[in-house]
Amino acid sequence: MTQAVQEPRSFGAWWYRRGRFAVSHAALAILALTMLTPFLWMVLVSFKSLEEVEQLNPLPSAWHPENYPSVFSQIPFARYYFNSVFIAAWVTFLQCLTSAMAAYAFSRLKWPGRDTVFKLYLGTLMIPGVVTMIPNYALMVNLHLLDSYIGLIVPAAFSAFGTFLLRQFMLTIPDSLDEAAAIDGASPWCIFWEVILPLARPGLITLAIFTFLGNYGSFFWPLILIKSENLRTLPIGMLYFDTMYGRQTNLIMAASVMNIIPLIVLFVVSQKYLVRGIQLGAVKG
Repeated sequence: MTQAVQEPRSFGAWWYRRGRFAVSHAALAILALTMLTPFLWMVLVSFKSLEEVEQLNPLPSAWHPENYPSVFSQIPFARYYFNSVFIAAWVTFLQCLTSAMAAYAFSRLKWPGRDTVFKLYLGTLMIPGVVTMIPNYALMVNLHLLDSYIGLIVPAAFSAFGTFLLRQFMLTIPDSLDEAAAIDGASPWCIFWEVILPLARPGLITLAIFTFLGNYGSFFWPLILIKSENLRTLPIGMLYFDTMYGRQTNLIMAASVMNIIPLIVLFVVSQKYLVRGIQLGAVKG
């Protein structure tokens, strides 16, 4: 009798769980489609003619793949592409290196005033970037680094956020590894390079992704620092493309699609490292 009463309850609970599962996934699917709508619109417009851009029909009546080569014929898009990737890659490398070294000093080495200095260093995150833009520009003028790759790379090569992220990650590494390496005669630099840095790889990959994404799409600093056309990055080049040749929405969308392809590929390839680095870096404060 008891079994007969329990079976309908379990059957109803099964349908309840299945229904809740279906509703939640349907809601997530609708949300995902809503977020993808601007991207899909951008891709579809990139294959339309200029006269058809403002029409309501979502699909182009005639596909125009020649919009993509037209971007390269009107502006030096390949050069802008190279500049953005080159600058972002160098900034990513230098920022990961300097942040890892600073994080190692703040997390593994013991020296007087370490925590106080770290708090002061972390306090620089509270300063908006627009406040330091004018002093940085004046410094670049005095160092004769205007309109140069070095002027775009060096000011962004140091990051308090990167130091904080890697410090939190390095605090999760057991101290016994440092002690064992020191007993074997390893120097602090050897411990950092051979022991801590390989174990901090997920955190480094996470920081590299954030840094590359942030600098690849950087706009204000290259806008005020760069004057030469051959040094323009993609955001600056597309700005001039929009103003000098009139509003060619279809070509601008084609350039935008090519602009974000490396970011999508980077995120898809390194997604598992990104999630793991964020999770492990938040374990210990």
